[in-house]
Amino acid sequence: MLGVSDRLDGIRIRVRWRASSDLTGTVLTYLAGPLAFPLLLAVYYGESVLPFVAAIAVTLALGGGLRYVGDAEADLGPREAFLAVALIWLLVAAVGAIPFVVAGVGTIAHPVNAMFEAMSGLTTTGATVLEDFSVHSRSVMMWRQVIQWLGGLGILILATAVLSELGVGGAQLMESETQTRDLNKLTPKISETARLLWGLYVGITLLAVGVYFALGLALDPRMDLYNAVAHAFTSVATAGFSPEPLSVGAFHPVIQWAVIPFMIVGSTSFVLLYFFINGDPERLLRNEEFHFYLGALAAISGIVALSLFFDPGTEFGFEETVRHALFNVASLVTTTGYASTDFELWSPAAKNMLFLSMFIGGMVGSTTCSIKSLRWLVALKAFRRNLFTSVHPDAVRPVRVSGSPVDEEVIRDIYAYLLLSIIIFFLLTVFVVVDAARVGISVSEFEAMGAAASTFLNIGPAFGDAGPYGTYASFPLSTRAVMIVLMWIGRIEIIPVLVLFTKAFWTS
Repeated sequence: MLGVSDRLDGIRIRVRWRASSDLTGTVLTYLAGPLAFPLLLAVYYGESVLPFVAAIAVTLALGGGLRYVGDAEADLGPREAFLAVALIWLLVAAVGAIPFVVAGVGTIAHPVNAMFEAMSGLTTTGATVLEDFSVHSRSVMMWRQVIQWLGGLGILILATAVLSELGVGGAQLMESETQTRDLNKLTPKISETARLLWGLYVGITLLAVGVYFALGLALDPRMDLYNAVAHAFTSVATAGFSPEPLSVGAFHPVIQWAVIPFMIVGSTSFVLLYFFINGDPERLLRNEEFHFYLGALAAISGIVALSLFFDPGTEFGFEETVRHALFNVASLVTTTGYASTDFELWSPAAKNMLFLSMFIGGMVGSTTCSIKSLRWLVALKAFRRNLFTSVHPDAVRPVRVSGSPVDEEVIRDIYAYLLLSIIIFFLLTVFVVVDAARVGISVSEFEAMGAAASTFLNIGPAFGDAGPYGTYASFPLSTRAVMIVLMWIGRIEIIPVLVLFTKAFWTS
């Protein structure tokens, strides 16, 4: 059905797009399964099933159409994988927005807002445009949770089974850092690797459900089975949506403490977790990235706690101070986006440390977003090496992580990624300020920086109107539209999207 290339207006297209089409169509067809869960909830609660019936019909039709024009026998090479990855994230978010539009309730009934909410969910960002949680059905609110859980699982499988084939997404680093050659071949086939990760992800999620529900029975009836499932989905996925307007702050302090380790586990390398569970804990416990990640989390939490202690405007007790500092720093470092209290009311010092937390991220090979700890660790080691070689120019000193040398090409790629991320972040910040001024909305530079970092790095809450108990609905429609695109680009590590806009990708 397909040769090496197709022709379009005399241009030779060298991407086997039908292979990408078949994979994308397959994923969209499978999306009908997760949509059945909120559909059954709607039946159970006596709510309208139309939003989910419509989404299932669309995803089956679209998936079937893409598979019809696709070619299951065509090889899925690097170019085809880039195209499929970008299309899957975009189209699944589009289908995920359908229940919000069809339900026709609240701010997310608007198509742009629905797409914002769905893209925020799928990319596990956790930024929301909801203003009144009470007007939405329980089934629609659960769909927000489900799509985030799917996004966490999707990026996990994508990073280890697909991007590792392409040399992006930190896969080369994962191989050296986990001391695992051919990371995509933890098992002989990618499909087996996916099943392995699926099993581990589901197991941790079920454990979270059990812990939350048990604590709810003992301490807080608001943490019923519905909320236990909803928060298990988004804590393990490091995602951040909650059916509660006050997020995790709505629950007993002990439940807030219980959420913290699940956020941390979700942002830990699942490859290392696999070895840990299967009798090889040393790979995790001696891992430099793990130490760096936990060290950054502890250091920033300590500084925030001290800021709260010495802030006369904060009246927390000792336990409250430690809990809120650790919880909210962990939430932002792991890019989960939950909140235990309104940190918008905290001192500038504490808020600036929270802003810094947004740029760190968890470990490579986890469900987390942002720049990720391993990139920062390698960049710092490379900078220290450069200082040494400037004094000893004849010295040969490779950068090592957990005892293994890091390839110089990988170090250059990290520098390029950091530079590109910073440029996009600042451009988005400028756009947010200018676009808000265009329509007469006052947005401070700090609030714009927070919103830009939060959406592009897939964090969730920011500051000002977009704070932990706020909403992005106050930003202009054009700003929200741009944020949708940036959430998409940032979640799949920039390159798989940007490369599609180069002529060389299609024709060279």
